[in-house]
Amino acid sequence: MEYQTIYLILAGIFGFFMAWGIGANDVANAMATSVGSKALTIKQAILIAAIFEFAGAVLAGGEVTSTIRKGIVDTSSISHQPELLIYGMLASLLAAGIWLLIASRKGWPVSTTHSIVGAVVGFAAVGLGLDAVKWSKVGSIVMSWVVSPLLAGLIAFLIFQSVQYLILRQKDPLAKAKKWVPMYMFFTAFILTLVTIKKGLKHVGLHISTNESYLYALGIGLLVAIVGALVIARIQPDPEKDKDFHFYTVEKVFAVLMIVTASGLAFAHGSNDVANAVGPLAAVVSTAKTGLINSKSPLETWILFLGGIGIVIGLATYGRRVIATVGEKITHLTPSRGFAAELAASSTIVVASATGLPISTTHTLVGAVLGVGMARGLSAINLNVVRGIFTSWLVTIPAGAALSVLFFYILKAIFQH
Repeated sequence: MEYQTIYLILAGIFGFFMAWGIGANDVANAMATSVGSKALTIKQAILIAAIFEFAGAVLAGGEVTSTIRKGIVDTSSISHQPELLIYGMLASLLAAGIWLLIASRKGWPVSTTHSIVGAVVGFAAVGLGLDAVKWSKVGSIVMSWVVSPLLAGLIAFLIFQSVQYLILRQKDPLAKAKKWVPMYMFFTAFILTLVTIKKGLKHVGLHISTNESYLYALGIGLLVAIVGALVIARIQPDPEKDKDFHFYTVEKVFAVLMIVTASGLAFAHGSNDVANAVGPLAAVVSTAKTGLINSKSPLETWILFLGGIGIVIGLATYGRRVIATVGEKITHLTPSRGFAAELAASSTIVVASATGLPISTTHTLVGAVLGVGMARGLSAINLNVVRGIFTSWLVTIPAGAALSVLFFYILKAIFQH
């Protein structure tokens, strides 16, 4: 292929730009509830996200990547013109990256999944023809965008109700918090470990049987619960602060728990959303190297690394605007509420990651935050902010598609003169 090196360099740059956009816009979701509820400072949040997002992307990022890479476009019609797929995937990365840059500057929590799926569908429908889009696959992805916030909202509502019932409404909430919070920690660590082992470690070449994976998950869950219990046991009541806010010390206990759920959510997010940058990048790399479209090429590790690094830099340089929207403006979050939202969102994302559905982390987390707000009544939610978020979601797909079509024709004109 005559421009192979140029295609590879462009793919690397655009893929990195898209990963940066995911960090700037989407990782903010993983950390927003922790920062908004004051359980973590912005610096601590960036550090935790850097470690766990990167680990999630590199260890568990392969499953969803194949959906973005091969699942949406039917490439049989262009098998004799593989360069069309290359232009399209490059255009999609650039289009989605630019839209994320705009949204992040405005502080809108848009969906990186929408951005890239809209972009890929846009170039395929206009540049290759409507038949080139696998509409049934697109349909199932769109369904997941509706189901994921509803599911996460419901789970968050139920988790927060359990927190109120077991802890906040009891006579001695602090004693109850010290008793029950390690159980929540166990549950969080157990779920996330199990999914990591079952889905993530395949790519690293570790094959662990089902029984072993349950044993490991139990072990890690117990370890996290014991360490958590020891940390919580040292939290002493602060009578002065408790007078102003009855649950001050109880919320400090939940702040310890938030560190566990925030780490888990960052890992779950890295595993699901790195695909948005890496899927099209992998498609360009394998097509440019082989000249064939559906060559069964393994996903090269450097691609996941590039995605992971881009995500971390995006969060560190630009993430705080979206963190402010989701963490502080939708509803007033305390650590106990933030925990319910994070655990619900990470459970939903992790299940979706396991089934290979590219759901939107943004939708899932906003749904979960709304679920927690609803547990306290509609008046607890800032409906103006929610309306703005929903509007930015509706604009995302057409914006991604339109930009992608534009760049597709520009690239085609440059390389096919």
